Amino acid sequence: MWLVVGLGNPGADYANTRHNAGFIALKALARNWHLKLSKRACKSRLVETEKSGERVILALPQTYMNLSGPAVKGLLIKYKIKPEKMVIIYDDLDLNLGEIRVRHKGSPGSHKGIRSIVQEIGTQVFSRVRIGIGPKPEAEKATDYVLSEFSETEKEKLQVAIDSAVQAVEMIVRGQINQAMNSFNRKGVDFLCKKIKIGL
Repeated sequence: MWLVVGLGNPGADYANTRHNAGFIALKALARNWHLKLSKRACKSRLVETEKSGERVILALPQTYMNLSGPAVKGLLIKYKIKPEKMVIIYDDLDLNLGEIRVRHKGSPGSHKGIRSIVQEIGTQVFSRVRIGIGPKPEAEKATDYVLSEFSETEKEKLQVAIDSAVQAVEMIVRGQINQAMNSFNRKGVDFLCKKIKIGL
């Protein structure tokens, strides 16, 4: 069984902000799979399905970003899922908008949502799909930037990243994380724009 979690902040005020890239990607994945996140458990909206012969839980924690850990830990316990069978999708300020990175483990860095998860579950060994939202303008504070909304022109590059993230998650739950890393970790947005149809 797999747990796939998109990180973000709940509520309409945050829906289109950069910090909610994880939410946006998880919702896109659910749409691709013709699913609705209609169930509620462990302070999360979620849906259960089956892919590649395994059960998959898609979840959106309804806590704020820096309190994502307790919700994620609750889901792992409820569904008896090991952290190494979990995928977290989240925004990354250090990646350019339109790019993604796939990893099977690693430190949380400065991301408060990942820090909260690592603190709660006690391990850094879980898959993650990072969605680029950078670069931040030098004069702007990071907190202000991540809570700002994507412009209309930025949404084209965002869609490239969302499409890539969805494909990466689908590969991971098929047991193909190495292929996902090889496919996406070296591809910049200019290359991906040629390969993926853009449209919001």
